[in-house]
Amino acid sequence: MVEQKYGKMVFLSSTSALGNRGQANYSAAKAGLQGMARTLAIELGPFNVNVNSVAPGFVETRMTRATAERMGMDYETFKLGAASQIPLRRIGQPEDIASVIAFLCSAESSFVSGQTIYVRGGP
Repeated sequence: MVEQKYGKMVFLSSTSALGNRGQANYSAAKAGLQGMARTLAIELGPFNVNVNSVAPGFVETRMTRATAERMGMDYETFKLGAASQIPLRRIGQPEDIASVIAFLCSAESSFVSGQTIYVRGGP
């Protein structure tokens, strides 16, 4: 990317980077990715390389299903509980995250760098 003087990097973080009960190690790792993206954006910006991170909230995945199982909860009930805490009143789908990543990899995001975009259905 440096030699070509062009590139796009997107790191996958999580809203857990802001803190999440029982996930100190996971939160630290995801916060580290955000810091690394911001630092690389500063260092690689002169080479026209954009670096950002995406931080999903609750998204319907195998991981969230496993979390519900680990907690002994019915997955549908677990999803409804999560949705009730989200301003848009629905949980995220993988496509919601993919569309933000696609934007960050596109030419339309040429002036976006060093940012973390929280994709979580609300502030």
